[in-house]
Amino acid sequence: MAPDTSFLLIGKLASTANTTKDTVRHYDELGLLKSRKRQAGSRLYTEFHSECVERIELIKSAQAIGFTLTEIRESLNDYYDGQLDVDLQLMLTQQKLAQVKKQQTNINAMVELLSERIEVLERMKADSGYKLDIEICKKKIPVQS
Repeated sequence: MAPDTSFLLIGKLASTANTTKDTVRHYDELGLLKSRKRQAGSRLYTEFHSECVERIELIKSAQAIGFTLTEIRESLNDYYDGQLDVDLQLMLTQQKLAQVKKQQTNINAMVELLSERIEVLERMKADSGYKLDIEICKKKIPVQS
């Protein structure tokens, strides 16, 4: 009987998906990938379904827009099982967008405060008689809840 060629060994999967073996192992441990164990003599090999290349690409794409591996696992498995709840995914994606917008607001405030601090430090460097306004140093970023 010919071996099932739709399964890949970890090295081939990692190189095809442009990632590392450690990443593949981590995703497998979290249940993000479909794999099976195969005994070959005294060694036990993990083989991965060829669809795992696409899964890894989807995982990395979702991570890039802020989703955690736990969040991805639930959606990814539902998607591949044909059980994706589009309304739930829409709600989760809207929540993620709101979270990212809050982070963006905080980052914009940080940029403004850092720019002010640079201006003060440049004035101090250029004018040794410049008196530091301590209130500028005490400014804090307003926390968005």
